[in-house]
Amino acid sequence: MEKARPLWANSLQFVFACISYAVGLGNVWRFPYLCQMYGGGSFLVPYIIMLIVEGMPLLYLELAVGQRMRQGSIGAWRTISPYLSGVGVASVVVSFFLSMYYNVINAWAFWYLFHSFQDPLPWSVCPLNGNHTGYDEECEKASSTQYFWYRKTLNISPSLQENGGVQWEPALCLLLAWLVVYLCILRGTESTGKIEQLANPKAWINAATQIFFSLGLGFGSLIAFASYNEPSNNCQKHAIIVSLINSFTSIFASIVTFSIYGFKATFNYENCLKKVSLLLTNTFDLEDGFLTASNLEQVKGYLASAYPSKYSEMFPQIKNCSLESELDTAVQGTGLAFIVYTEAIKNMEVSQLWSVLYFFMLLMLGIGSMLGNTAAILTPLTDSKIISSHLPKEAISGLVCLVNCAIGMVFTMEAGNYWFDIFNDYAATLSLLLIVLVETIAVCYVYGLRRFESDLKAMTGRAVSWYWKVMWAGVSPLLIVSLFVFYLSDYILTGTLKYQAWDASQGQLVTKDYPAYALAVIGLLVASSTMCIPLAALGTFVQRRLKRGDADPVA
Repeated sequence: MEKARPLWANSLQFVFACISYAVGLGNVWRFPYLCQMYGGGSFLVPYIIMLIVEGMPLLYLELAVGQRMRQGSIGAWRTISPYLSGVGVASVVVSFFLSMYYNVINAWAFWYLFHSFQDPLPWSVCPLNGNHTGYDEECEKASSTQYFWYRKTLNISPSLQENGGVQWEPALCLLLAWLVVYLCILRGTESTGKIEQLANPKAWINAATQIFFSLGLGFGSLIAFASYNEPSNNCQKHAIIVSLINSFTSIFASIVTFSIYGFKATFNYENCLKKVSLLLTNTFDLEDGFLTASNLEQVKGYLASAYPSKYSEMFPQIKNCSLESELDTAVQGTGLAFIVYTEAIKNMEVSQLWSVLYFFMLLMLGIGSMLGNTAAILTPLTDSKIISSHLPKEAISGLVCLVNCAIGMVFTMEAGNYWFDIFNDYAATLSLLLIVLVETIAVCYVYGLRRFESDLKAMTGRAVSWYWKVMWAGVSPLLIVSLFVFYLSDYILTGTLKYQAWDASQGQLVTKDYPAYALAVIGLLVASSTMCIPLAALGTFVQRRLKRGDADPVA
């Protein structure tokens, strides 16, 4: 007799699992950046519109498919049509790529968390040089936080071509991160819990993209989670709750981030004023306290005209202190999480406490998302009778974690951060858009929207409103096609793809072209998932034709 499918203990547990998966690092380091780039509060207008026409409908669709089919992504789409099994396979491949590199962020968070108990914080001051006669030159040209990130944490190489060796400290942290994920998996389903910018089309494109990727659509995780629901579960209500909480968290994170931006900008601006004032006071024998923020520019102009030769000699050392330029600096990704935030934390009172709390929060966000990613891989594997009949769930989970951890060691090499950026930028973007587009078309036009509506009504006892049907059948697919065309044209128009490499001699990032083999890897990342859809359909077609040929009677 077939083993009964495990269920969530209650609907609240399912909602918390979805929230834990959806609310991730992108809420902290991507959304605030987009707000700053596209007009601050005005960015909320396209964001909320895209949430209504794209985010909630597609989230509801995936939860409903999982709850109706009661299988992982591969089985769910095969049930809708045997020709669509490749959609599920593509979701698993993308989730596998994501798991390979995403847990490295948790490894970095562990690394910073362990160093947060030191006094002073190791990224708060520059280390001495080899002769102990001054500070390290690379650190002085950059900053103490940048030096700790690029040199002490990553020990980054000058370019992608110089791979270097595996760094044992990040490698051990990666092992720890995967051990934590594996132990959480073993607990099972029971415990997993500016106004003119509105006219800028990129603001709308980025709002739609942020909604799309923040909710984790297309990875198969939401289908996997919903497959453990009772058929009568109100997945419509839960889709709305998860969408709203995810968006509220992004907005709240932006408020905190802008506060940190302001604190950091003010601190850097005041520090810059002090250095310039001290330099001018000592060089021109000015009275202590004479220079202030209000008269600094005026005095600089006077000194430049009164003492032109002397002023020109020291001019390269005079920084242009501007609070506006400090506030306009927009950073996202690891630069925001491990440089900007740590820059602010080191200047706070009781900095060790704030550092521990911050990196513990990052870990909770990262591990929650990782559990959703691994569920998207494990659920189709454990649903497979061939695999589950030979291996217990614990062994399947262990093998998946072990393989991901072994491949993830690439990201702990000296050039590992460059490979991390490649996977982060190209492993999922186009693939997910295609996957979700095919999902929407499959439900509405292959399985049939009326049939799907009837299934939902039979399961939940509630009729599907016109809003969901209009979004599924028309608006959302057209929006996904627009996003797909935009990204495809953007890649083509960009020309040769470039990346940011760390130049130790300058203490800053420089732009370089990707080598040919890196471009080949990027192409392989995109093709390996997207090609699953047509290849699986072709394979099913050939298999059926062969079976039909064998069944035909011999004349």
